[in-house]
Amino acid sequence: MSKSNYKAHLALLGANVIYGVNHIVAKGVMPNKIGPSAFVFLRILGAALLFWIIKAFIKEKVEKKDFPLLILCGLLGVASNQMFFFHGLSLTSPIDASIIITAVPVMVLIFSAFLLKEKITVNKFLGIVLGGIGAVILIWYGKKSVGTSSVLGNMFVLINACAYALYMVLVKPLMKKYNPITIISWAFLFGFLFMFPIGIQGILVTDFSAFTLNTYLTVAFVVLGTTFLAYLFNIYALSKVAPSVSGSYIYLQPMVSFIMVAVYAFVLNQDQYAEDINYIKIFSCLMVVAGVYLISKKPAKLKG
Repeated sequence: MSKSNYKAHLALLGANVIYGVNHIVAKGVMPNKIGPSAFVFLRILGAALLFWIIKAFIKEKVEKKDFPLLILCGLLGVASNQMFFFHGLSLTSPIDASIIITAVPVMVLIFSAFLLKEKITVNKFLGIVLGGIGAVILIWYGKKSVGTSSVLGNMFVLINACAYALYMVLVKPLMKKYNPITIISWAFLFGFLFMFPIGIQGILVTDFSAFTLNTYLTVAFVVLGTTFLAYLFNIYALSKVAPSVSGSYIYLQPMVSFIMVAVYAFVLNQDQYAEDINYIKIFSCLMVVAGVYLISKKPAKLKG
């Protein structure tokens, strides 16, 4: 493994650990302290400002013909991705959200097959089916489960996963032409413009006087960690490795979320999370991870 690939894998590891922690940290202040739309407004605005501060030191112009694709990346990878995820997370279990997100590699493969003409092998097809069944079981289970699960929240997270997977495939060609900071800065600017009409309404009804120190720390973690650093890590990794490699790291998120939820439930005595861990969710998680493994597995080379 080359040094640049080594750094890319470390970046992917860091990003997905942050995302796994985010599932429960962000949910802890929604919707009691801040609504999901207002939270996304602060998240995109804060990270966009940071990206453009860095961009000021990178003198690089974007060709006019590439702006439509950048606008689409802003819609899918920033606005739709974050709006659906935070609205979904506010309604459902952190564990459910983290498991559904692991369907991203499956969706990346499907979009790559249609858009990049990537061949789907038998292993990859079985992985798609297995991972899809696992996600469907979990979403359907949200109708009747105890704990903090909900079918609507799970559906929102699934839409988020679709948007992010399509973004990962569409943004890859831009990586060959531009600095990652240039791409992510423009994507966040366009994402902010798409999100503004919805997010500003949430900001106007938010009671900031009710914020505690914990609320401010959570917002800071989401803006600096989950958004700025995690997107920076992901965009750097995508410039070095294929979308399917980047997507395969997402299966780390359920493990991180399971650990975080267990700590909240059994160490910090947060009773609302105690029933979020059960055999059906573990089974669903294993099915999705098995699907990701089959998709990521390289075919054996024939000896001859």
